[in-house]
Amino acid sequence: MCFSIPAQVTVTQIAILGTVGLPARYGGFETLADELVRAASMRAQSHCLTVWCSAPQAGANRLDKFQGARLRYLPLRANGAQSIPYDALSLWQAARSGHATALLLGVSGASALPLIRATSRMRIITHLDGLEWRRPKWGRVARRILERSEAMAVRWSHAVIADNPEIAAHVRARYGVEAVQIAYGHERAQAVPPADICDLALPPSYALALARAEPENNLETILAAFATLPPRPPLVMIANWQATPHGRALRARYGDHPHIRLLDAEYDAGRLHAIRARATLYIHGHSAGGTNPSLVEMMGFGLPVAAWDCGFNRATTDNAAAYFDSPDALRALIPVLSDPRLAHGMGAEMRAIARRRYRWADVTAAYFDLLGL
Repeated sequence: MCFSIPAQVTVTQIAILGTVGLPARYGGFETLADELVRAASMRAQSHCLTVWCSAPQAGANRLDKFQGARLRYLPLRANGAQSIPYDALSLWQAARSGHATALLLGVSGASALPLIRATSRMRIITHLDGLEWRRPKWGRVARRILERSEAMAVRWSHAVIADNPEIAAHVRARYGVEAVQIAYGHERAQAVPPADICDLALPPSYALALARAEPENNLETILAAFATLPPRPPLVMIANWQATPHGRALRARYGDHPHIRLLDAEYDAGRLHAIRARATLYIHGHSAGGTNPSLVEMMGFGLPVAAWDCGFNRATTDNAAAYFDSPDALRALIPVLSDPRLAHGMGAEMRAIARRRYRWADVTAAYFDLLGL
């Protein structure tokens, strides 16, 4: 148990590894780390936490502390090819500096776990993310490495976290291990007041999709469906279009469509709140990744949801959303979900599920119980 007083008591030091850093600007793991630190600060325990961060990605915004938690920096990027040495070096530093427990977010650094276990007494808890090796964006070699990393994470961690029942079932069936199930909270998307977005000249209402421009998020399926639908509702889609060849190709093909608006990724919380609040329908194309934070957050807005038909999304929405797996299936759903009575009923159910299952207070409490904080 971690106490702030008296001074002579040795506190339990906990390392949070695998994120870009704090404060959170983008990404589910960064948001999770941010919420954990803020919740610990409310309990006067954030001094027990150290968060490893990427110096190149922090740039000029580098902080020594955030909400009382210490920030340590590595000269590597937290994602992409550098994620493996980034996570491995973070683990090594955390163990060498006497941390009692490490929360490793993702499995990229799992190859270092046997060495860490052999040379330290640090307790390791790994969040398995969303079966990363299944994502279509990875080539055969990368998939094999990630699949092996998942197996090593399960084998060498003291406990593993799954954010979705489907992932927990996979871990149970494949490895015979019971994962601790902890999801995400929904409230953060509405925590900052909506900002002015007049410069975007958006229509008064629209269907909204938010995603990274990766094939597994099925943006092409969504765009193909709306490209042949009547102009109401129009589609607003936000993605990091220029970051991937896939995104650039989609923008070139659909960017000038008269009732499709393709917006660049928006990182300002107030502006993103305003964009979300004006939507009347949410389209969720993610087919990988477990419980997706953007889906959970949009459920909190009380909108009807059309989600890609996969086990992850059905589990997240309690089978209470609408589901599609092709442009034709989505085209058929849009008129149905535009009916005011059905939209209101489904939206109310989505909000009720979010308030019941996805509360940050419950999420952080579950993590603190597991971490011993």
